[in-house]
Amino acid sequence: MPSGVRCRTCGAVASAHSIGVIAPTVMIMNASATSHSTPLSEPDTRQPPLTLGFIGLGAMGWAMCGHLQHAGHRLRVYARDQVKRERAALAGMQVCGSPAEVAMGAAFVFTNVTSTPDVEQVLLGPEGAAHGASPGTICVDHSTIAPSGARRIAAALGEAGIAFLDAPVSGGEKGAREASLSIMVGGEPEVYARALRILSLLGSTITHVGPAGSGQVAKLCNQIVQVINIEGIAEAMRFAQAEGADLHRVLHAISAGFAGSRMLDLMGPKMAARDFAAGIPARLHAKDFSLAAEAARHAGLALPALSAVHAQLDRLMALGMGDDDTSSLLRALEQPRK
Repeated sequence: MPSGVRCRTCGAVASAHSIGVIAPTVMIMNASATSHSTPLSEPDTRQPPLTLGFIGLGAMGWAMCGHLQHAGHRLRVYARDQVKRERAALAGMQVCGSPAEVAMGAAFVFTNVTSTPDVEQVLLGPEGAAHGASPGTICVDHSTIAPSGARRIAAALGEAGIAFLDAPVSGGEKGAREASLSIMVGGEPEVYARALRILSLLGSTITHVGPAGSGQVAKLCNQIVQVINIEGIAEAMRFAQAEGADLHRVLHAISAGFAGSRMLDLMGPKMAARDFAAGIPARLHAKDFSLAAEAARHAGLALPALSAVHAQLDRLMALGMGDDDTSSLLRALEQPRK
């Protein structure tokens, strides 16, 4: 077994593979047709260097590129922003003039951009990666997009013999820097198995959820649970505030009971201290909730909590707080209704 891997299905452990300062333990789960987890081959951290493409050099993408480069892989990258392009060149990455150029000679092409149309543009557009990739190339999309969009992209790339994994992540910029992201993967099991050794350089929990689009479904489920929880914390803090209670003492009292959660531990103190500096900007949660709401509408689902929190996120955007932390949902509750 290679170092640094814990398999969720068999429990075997070896010492962690070091990436920079942080050496995460990698947990792996494979999806089978019967929904039972089955062991996959562990990622080989002693793999020979590969040529990898990466499109999108924001805070998340840049950190992920650093881990791939540190592992010895050659990077071909693309970003529209000139400052990011110059930074990549100074780091020894090959900066390309288009996504198609990025894909030339790359075994894997990673994307981490904003929206479904952005992913379609950089992969399938006139200068998209599909025009430079060879059959057998694997495209891995770490963006959060519509599940239907992921399925559409997978089908279009498949016609050209190019494989696709939708692999959105959770963990934010901190998780990207520490290579401790949770990665939720949709796609063919054989393609997932081929990509696993590379994905293990970026995340500590990697789950094959199912066919194309399934990774995006899992990510939107993650966002639904997470942000509804944040809204619940905000409403509890607003209630305590209105009743004249000490917010810090209330948090201490409830955190050890069934109300306790990782999100309460993170967001409660921020709200009590009125620290609304962005961990994850609220506009990103608002974008993801719009995707979830649209998917639910197409499925004919009535999800009242999702709808209510979606409205609160929209209100937060209207108040000009989109670049602040999602804990600012408390401030939305404090604003008088017109």
